[in-house]
Amino acid sequence: MTYASYIKDKYFVLIIRAVAVLTAAVFLVAFRVNAGAVIAMSVIFVIGTLIADIIDYKRKKDFYEPLLCSLRDLDKKYLLSEMLPGPSFLEGKILSDVLLSCSKSMADQVASYRLLNKEFREYIEMWVHEAKLPVATLELICKNSVDFRQDSEDDPSVPKIRNQIKRLDDYIENVLYYARSENAEKDYIIKNISLQKIFGNVAVKNRDALQAEDAEIRASGLDVTVLTDGKWMEFIIGQLMANSLKYMSLERPLVITVTAEKTPEYTVLSYRDNGMGIPEEDLPNIFEKSFTGTNGHKNPGSTGMGLYIVNNLCRRLGHGIKVSSVKDEYTEFRIFFSEDKHLKMS
Repeated sequence: MTYASYIKDKYFVLIIRAVAVLTAAVFLVAFRVNAGAVIAMSVIFVIGTLIADIIDYKRKKDFYEPLLCSLRDLDKKYLLSEMLPGPSFLEGKILSDVLLSCSKSMADQVASYRLLNKEFREYIEMWVHEAKLPVATLELICKNSVDFRQDSEDDPSVPKIRNQIKRLDDYIENVLYYARSENAEKDYIIKNISLQKIFGNVAVKNRDALQAEDAEIRASGLDVTVLTDGKWMEFIIGQLMANSLKYMSLERPLVITVTAEKTPEYTVLSYRDNGMGIPEEDLPNIFEKSFTGTNGHKNPGSTGMGLYIVNNLCRRLGHGIKVSSVKDEYTEFRIFFSEDKHLKMS
């Protein structure tokens, strides 16, 4: 705020003052007041108003300049009202009161939405818990029908039913992990855990689906430990495996290759399949929320949420993730585990 801009803003006030002084001088001369007295009174008026303007400018400058500096420097602009200096003029007090009222109103709105979000997330978690009970019951029924009823062993519909129940259970689990992914830091425990154990658990969970597709798994170098949360990492790898099954090529059997490599800074887990691959134009967007891409439009079961959750969880766990793919050849995901749990991949 410069003095020139302040004077420019008061342009009409200065014109009115000048007209008033000239009019008063004309009247005084008309009433035969001494010319020297008229000049003295005009000078006194001009000097007085000039001093008043300088004082007013100083007060406003002392208020608005720190206000603009704070606005520039603050990352969270909504905290501006808390940084306001105490104004010493009426307009500043009005502005300060308006900003404080707006800030309070916004804080109340945010608090109400956070409460609604928390209640909704708690409801989703409760719903998932309740929904898993009948799914588990159905899985048990199917298992018993295969193990103890001889006639069901030759029934081709039983494996299909079990496969659909598994898919339903996976979808329900996706809902739970998505609901929790925004606050994953409150639910994970970072510790050294074997990649072989994590991948083995995922392979066992997906055994029926892998066998149904005659999929081959080639794993090597997984006898290393990484700093991560086992439960969340199983979910991440499970999502990659689910995508391998969903987008497998119709021209060749599915082969999943999983390897691990240690570097001075990272342990790199490579997950590769020989499925239909991802078109080059889709690669930059595959981690975006609800993005299904070319392959997803061909598959009615695609939601575009799986890889979004995977990327979100990797970021919150401090792991990096990269993808490379060639259409109709392969897709490879590389997950980077830092040797220091506080170090995140840039």
